[in-house]
Amino acid sequence: MQSRTVSLMDRVFGELDKAIKVLATPAHASHAVPAAEQPTPLSDSDRRQSARLMRVNHAGEVAAQALYRGQALTAHDPGVTAAMQQAAVEEADHLAWCELRLRELDGRTSILNPLWYVGSFALGAAAGALGDRFSLGFVAETERQVEMHLRGHLDRLGPADLRSRSILERMTHDEIQHGAQAASLGGKELPFAIKAAMRLTSRLMTRGSYWL
Repeated sequence: MQSRTVSLMDRVFGELDKAIKVLATPAHASHAVPAAEQPTPLSDSDRRQSARLMRVNHAGEVAAQALYRGQALTAHDPGVTAAMQQAAVEEADHLAWCELRLRELDGRTSILNPLWYVGSFALGAAAGALGDRFSLGFVAETERQVEMHLRGHLDRLGPADLRSRSILERMTHDEIQHGAQAASLGGKELPFAIKAAMRLTSRLMTRGSYWL
C-alpha cells in the first residue's frame, strides 16, 4: 500500500491546528502534577504574586511549544525533527501543570499568548533553517536561560506556596535535561550577540506576561 505524501499545505494546516489547540483548549498532562499538598492558605498578596509568576511560566510554555514546532518544521535531519517533536510533547506537561495551578490560584493566562506563539514559532523556524547544529545550540541556550529564569521565580515565591514550588522545581529539572540533550546531539555555541538578543526577548515576554 502506497503511503500518502505530506504536502506543504498539509503541514501548514497541521501547525495551525496545533496552535489553536495550545492557545484555545485546556492543556492535558500525561504525568501527574508534581505538587505538594498546600498545608496553609496563601495570603492575598502571596496568591497574587504566585498567580503572576505562574502566568509568566505558562506563557513561557506556550512559547516553548511554538519554538519546538517551528524548529521541527525546518530541521534538516529527521532525527533532529523527532527530537524536537518529542521535546514539545514533554513540555506539554509543563503547560498543563502551569495552567492547572493558575486555576487553583484564581489566575488567568496572558492575553499576549498568541503573540508569543507566533513570534516563537517564527524564531524556531528560522533557527531550524540555519542548520541543525545552530538549532540545537539555540535549544541548549534557551533551556539554560529558562533554568535561570525558573530559579529566580523560586526565590520570589512566598514560602507557603509549596504547590507552585514543586511544579517549578520539576520544570527546572526537565529543562536542564532538555538543554543537555540538545548539546549532546551536536548543538553549537551561539555568538554572544544572539544570546544577548535572546535574553532581551525573554525579558520583554516576562514583563508583558506578568501584568497582562
